[in-house]
Amino acid sequence: MTFVASNRMEWLLQRCHKEAFCHSVIRTVLLMLCLLLVLSVSMYPGLRSIGIQLHSALTGSYIPGHHSLLLINSPNEQAAKDIGRAIMERRMAASINILSRTSTMYYWKGEIQDASEILMLVKTKTSRIQEVVDYVRSVHPYANPEVLSFPVEDGSLAYMKWMDEAIPDD
Repeated sequence: MTFVASNRMEWLLQRCHKEAFCHSVIRTVLLMLCLLLVLSVSMYPGLRSIGIQLHSALTGSYIPGHHSLLLINSPNEQAAKDIGRAIMERRMAASINILSRTSTMYYWKGEIQDASEILMLVKTKTSRIQEVVDYVRSVHPYANPEVLSFPVEDGSLAYMKWMDEAIPDD
C-alpha cells in the first residue's frame, strides 16, 4: 500500500511540476505578446512614417492621403499672417499660401451674410490636422473658424518628400 501511495504521490508531483511549467511558459508568452503590442502601438506613428518613406523610395510612388491641404479663412490679412506664422513656427505645416481677399457668403444666426475674407492654404501631414485645427480654434478671432481639410491624392514626389522633411514626425 505504501508503494502504491508513493507512486501516486510521485505521479501527482510530476503532474503538478508539468502544469506549473506550462503555466510559466504561457505567462511568459502572454507577457511577451502584451509587450510587443504596447511597443507596436506606441511606435506606430514613427513606424508608419518610416514605412511610407521606404515605400516611396522603393516604388517611386506616393501613398495617397499622407498629406493634406487645409483651407482656413481669416477676417483680414494681419490675422491670417499671425495665424500662419504661428503654425509655421510650431512646425505644423510645410507651407502656407495666403491668398488675397475673397468674397464670402454664409449663413450666420439665420441670416445670409456677405463678407470679404483672406484664405489660407495650409499644406501639412494628415497626422497633424487635429493639432492644426486645435491651435487655430484657440487663436482665431472667429467664434467658429472655417478649417476644412482635403487629403492629397497625388502630386510631385519631390515636393511630398520636401514636405516630409519640413514637418517633423509626430
